[in-house]
Amino acid sequence: MKKLMKVVLMVIVLTVLVSACSPKAPASRWDAIKETGKIVVGTSADYEPWEYKDEDDNFVGIDMEIMREIGKRMGVEVEFQDLGFDALVTAVQEGKVDAAIAAMASTAERRETVDFSVMYYAGDNIMLKASDSDIAFTDPLEAASYKIGTQSGTIMQYWVENNLIDPGLMAKENMSLYERNEQVALDLQAGRIDIAVMDLEPGKQFMSDPAFGFMELWRGVMETEGQSIAIMQGEAALKAELDKHITDMLNEGFMDALFTEYGVE
Repeated sequence: MKKLMKVVLMVIVLTVLVSACSPKAPASRWDAIKETGKIVVGTSADYEPWEYKDEDDNFVGIDMEIMREIGKRMGVEVEFQDLGFDALVTAVQEGKVDAAIAAMASTAERRETVDFSVMYYAGDNIMLKASDSDIAFTDPLEAASYKIGTQSGTIMQYWVENNLIDPGLMAKENMSLYERNEQVALDLQAGRIDIAVMDLEPGKQFMSDPAFGFMELWRGVMETEGQSIAIMQGEAALKAELDKHITDMLNEGFMDALFTEYGVE
């Protein structure tokens, strides 16, 4: 009996010692970032001028420069991961990345699963047609008469669903969704869709590119919430850190200078 008690006591002592020596898990995502000296950021590098890759496979674009500047001010390294746009919210929600930046609007639907930083940019959306197309209208609801393509998981998808499909103006099968924005452009070029819907700045790239030469059909605001950085829900310390640096960068003119450099309206 005494031997058994000794064994039990030894097990208890060892358990306490192991627990005392084991490193404590960081209290928050921000604590973990500071501990590792690195913030892992998800993006979708197919959205020039916001995020894309250069000929050397480097992440470049406005959002990439914004995030690198934030990392510099935080005192941590920034590691980017290239994911499909519609996978970003899930990656943040499940903790696979610390944050996501990809010209992403803070919509009510997304706020159900992730939190967002303060807004750093707000801009228009655009509908494009092929250069030889005779489609013309001023009311965007008239797009319901055509085959539309857009990137999945975006506010453009939600706008088409909420304004054209759900009211019964357009058949659901006439909307095609794509993982990458270039896929939308290629299908418009090939005539598989009649209209491409995207953010204004990528649309301007496709209009100016001789390989596509698309034409503007309509431009305007589809979502009043501007672009923000997505983070896991409840990470108040990380949100406060991001908000502070974004606000400083806005007030200092860093953002305006960056938008001007890239020709963003």
